[in-house]
Amino acid sequence: MVKVREDHPLLHDGSLDVERWLDSIQQSQDVKDPERLHEALLLAKQLSDEAIANRTYWSIDSAQMGIEMANVLLDLRLDTDSIVAAILYRAVREGRLALQKVERQFGETVATLIEGVLRMAAISAIQNSSGDSVLGQREAQVDNLRKMLVAMIDDVRVALIKLAERTSAIRAVKDAPEDKRRKVADEVFSIYAPLAHRLGIGHLKWELEDLSFRYLQPEAYKQIASLLDEKRMARQQYIEQAVHRLRDEMLAAGIKCDVYGRAKHIYSIWRKMSRKNLDFSQIYDIRAVRILVPTMRDCYAALGIVHSLWRHIPHEFDDYIANPKENGYRSLHTAVIDTEGKILEVQIRTHDMHEDAELGVCAHWLYKGTDTSAKDQGYEQKIAWLRQVLEWHEELDDLPELAGEFRSDINPDRIYVFTPDGHVVDLPPKATPVDFAYRVHTEVGNKCRGAKVNGRIVPLTYLLNTGEQVEILTSANAHPSRDWLYPDSGYLHTTRARAKVTHWFKRQARDQNIEEGRQLVMRELDRLDLADEALQPVAEKMNMKSTDDMYAAVGAGDLRLGQIVHQVLQQVDQRQPAPMDQQELPLLRRAAAPKRTDDSANDVFIEGVGNLLTQMASCCSPVPGDDICGYITKGRGVVVHRSDCDNVLHLGAHEPERILQVSWGDEPQHRYPVDMKISAYDRTGLLRDVSALLANERINVLSVNTQTNRNDNTALMSLTVEVDSLEHFARLMNKIDQLPNVIAARRIRGGV
Repeated sequence: MVKVREDHPLLHDGSLDVERWLDSIQQSQDVKDPERLHEALLLAKQLSDEAIANRTYWSIDSAQMGIEMANVLLDLRLDTDSIVAAILYRAVREGRLALQKVERQFGETVATLIEGVLRMAAISAIQNSSGDSVLGQREAQVDNLRKMLVAMIDDVRVALIKLAERTSAIRAVKDAPEDKRRKVADEVFSIYAPLAHRLGIGHLKWELEDLSFRYLQPEAYKQIASLLDEKRMARQQYIEQAVHRLRDEMLAAGIKCDVYGRAKHIYSIWRKMSRKNLDFSQIYDIRAVRILVPTMRDCYAALGIVHSLWRHIPHEFDDYIANPKENGYRSLHTAVIDTEGKILEVQIRTHDMHEDAELGVCAHWLYKGTDTSAKDQGYEQKIAWLRQVLEWHEELDDLPELAGEFRSDINPDRIYVFTPDGHVVDLPPKATPVDFAYRVHTEVGNKCRGAKVNGRIVPLTYLLNTGEQVEILTSANAHPSRDWLYPDSGYLHTTRARAKVTHWFKRQARDQNIEEGRQLVMRELDRLDLADEALQPVAEKMNMKSTDDMYAAVGAGDLRLGQIVHQVLQQVDQRQPAPMDQQELPLLRRAAAPKRTDDSANDVFIEGVGNLLTQMASCCSPVPGDDICGYITKGRGVVVHRSDCDNVLHLGAHEPERILQVSWGDEPQHRYPVDMKISAYDRTGLLRDVSALLANERINVLSVNTQTNRNDNTALMSLTVEVDSLEHFARLMNKIDQLPNVIAARRIRGGV
């Protein structure tokens, strides 16, 4: 049986007196809607009595367990929905009460909270599973972990109810068999004490650690406990004297304060002894007091008083007000030594800081009223809470490999966006609305035709950011586009979404895949002026029996266009090369690289000019990072000066035509000129937009020619540009294709 607290009113048979318990908490707590609590208590007690009578759950009185959980949550100041969920949780977990009935009788919020707590059992299952059993259900376990995380992020109360349940469980195993005690203690110590710490709930963290330590290392626990008991009376007397002295000095200084002795927790003493290899007598904070003051200024004034009364110990002062801990804990810690050589630890904090230290996240997520939906809470609060959950995951170093994989999948570098209902979806960086759609549901992705971010229509290539709310627009007639699979299109960035789109196309007819694959391949090769190349050898190199098989693989998304283009280029390379003075590379003609003369000049790149000698000016001695320019000399090439050099300013005033733009950095050693053609419907600003795009992409334009056909209002632009590689050129053409009014962009040979 669960041992209820001694101050709980009991009936003659030892069970809880529901009416008196409810009256007692109403007197000490501001309980809203006590009628719902009463209804939940009666239902839980009825189901528990039936189970005990049928001996189905003989070792647990689930009604009393619910009361224990409710007491923990009342101390944390949670709302009525949370208390009701705690009271009914055990009955739902044991299968004696359906969630549907909970929802009908007590509301959707209570049912959702219970469901979230049930999902949190996933991490406990992994902690207690052997490797084989976990590996056999890897996908299901990862899915459960993800559901658990999302449930916790959606509502902090889920984690708090689970903490209350595990606190009640470890309190209840005092008289259980040893293996049961160790199993519960190991789980609590590994998972839930770190969670309480991460949430800043100090009093729960200490209790969970001490009880776990008691069952996991009973001999060490008894040793520390006996050492504390031996000198308890003398220590208590010493602390009382210190408290009186501090209180008098603080009042004399005009500072209102509360001063009291602080109990030292057994596990923290043992941990400090083990970590620092210290003897019990060397632990500074066995004797400890805490000072609570109204303001932060009073904290530092109180610190001055403490240090004026006793000599402080060097290196034993911590200012967690100026530098709070990761979980938000703030306080001043100091250790002092009196005239008798006794050491005293003093903690100083404001009342608000103390509330934060004891209640942590509960001090900021107080649920008031009845409407607590996620969408009514600020995004900033939700993101802050989410970060705490993720950091807790990082502390779970004892979990098996699977949990480690899950932690790496939800690292803080990911982005977190919200559905229209306020639920959190985690995605990798650079995720798009299409990635989001497939993350929500496969059919949502397949039917996606548009997206809104924060209520505004955005392109499907839009890169999502943490904290944004995303809504997917769907249509019954919509379906995935093959362009989504093209890497340079920017529609997909997650493996999951790409796999879903690929699977959709695999279900389509082979003939359709062949035809659409052929169109994609030929369009890409035509754009690169490689359409005349034989493709059967390329298909054979890719282990395909025929070009149709290759086209089908492209159409189904199993084969990427880049792989085919790469093989085609290798095929061209293997031909007999032409004489060097006539040779054109398979991709492009190689432009001359800038010539370097001395070591220092190797870091300088002269834009638009090759085959020029360069040297550094001795008058100003520019170094990488300086703003620089070049001056064309007579016979000595280009001399590089700092831009603010007096000499070059003087020369520029008289001979501006001999000043060149130069820059630092490792520019590509080889650039390739390529001729391309852009056809578009003519409009004002077309040439400006193309030029701006080329400038943004750092493309050097060697020549440009524009012709306009007034009959059909089209424009034909012929350009020669310098690029680094085929991939570079392909990306450039894709971006040009996306400009308004552009019909097509393709490569041409020899300016044809």
